[in-house]
Amino acid sequence: MPNAISLSRSSTGTPTQRRFEPTQYARIAIVLALAAFALTTPGFLTEASLRSLLSAMSFVGCVAVGMTFITISGNIMSFSLGASLAASTIVFVATLPLGTWTSFTITLLFGAALNALQGWVIGYLRANPIIVSMAAFSLIIGIMSVITDGNGLYIMGTEAVIFKRNMGPVPGPLIAFLACAVVGQLILSFTNIGRTIMLSGSNPSALLAAGVEPWRSTTWAYSFAGMFTSVAAVLIASRYGSGDLLHGAGFEYSAISAVLVGGTMIQGGHGSVVRTVLGMLIIAILQAILVLRGFSTQYQHLTLGVVVLIVIVLQWKRSR
Repeated sequence: MPNAISLSRSSTGTPTQRRFEPTQYARIAIVLALAAFALTTPGFLTEASLRSLLSAMSFVGCVAVGMTFITISGNIMSFSLGASLAASTIVFVATLPLGTWTSFTITLLFGAALNALQGWVIGYLRANPIIVSMAAFSLIIGIMSVITDGNGLYIMGTEAVIFKRNMGPVPGPLIAFLACAVVGQLILSFTNIGRTIMLSGSNPSALLAAGVEPWRSTTWAYSFAGMFTSVAAVLIASRYGSGDLLHGAGFEYSAISAVLVGGTMIQGGHGSVVRTVLGMLIIAILQAILVLRGFSTQYQHLTLGVVVLIVIVLQWKRSR
């Protein structure tokens, strides 16, 4: 393993060889422009606006942390993380009578197992990750709709109150998001599993040379993605007091946007959770500015799409 990992690192160049790339200049320009717009937007710096921004970014942020593992592993993205989140909210509410922390643990294991299965299919059978995730989306929504008869489940007691609490002026969801980010970055940087996930995206042949089957890394990447997504599911179910298949709709698109804007390469093998956190912050600030300036939802989606498209084009030019 040491030889394989050193091979992966040597391919990226030493720190003295690295230069600012077009994507880095673009990211700096975006940050400076956002800062200028934010400071000149009426109401942006109010306490209510900032608390709303931080809470909203935290739900999607947990999913984005999970999406980082999938993208870094070389599998681009998963279209089923939103469906996985929705199903996890139902599992959380359904198991709450067993106890708050028991339900929390079951929900995390459910999300991890559900997505690990997808990772195994993609890695072991060498299936197309996009097609598998699209099929998984339909299967998850279809099966859960049959089980629940299309109805949501509601929290009747106070068992989930702990997941709604704040720590002083700091929103509780933000604490959970940052905790996920710290754990995610520690996994990528300081564990053998994390290193093999990085290597599977940059040089899967090196994994084989080191005696590690690439499908194992892919399975682990999807498992972690499901686990962090389930954290978001618990937070959302607690906040809205329900488990519903409507929760999490579109989260996978916002999550991959944060991953790419943060600088993780869409080809895999290069990136970090820290970058995803920065990308999530950029997107949240952009959306807050557009809302406060009165732009419609359509223009918000259009603007975000343009930003992500620019990042993808710059990444493509860099990889040539």
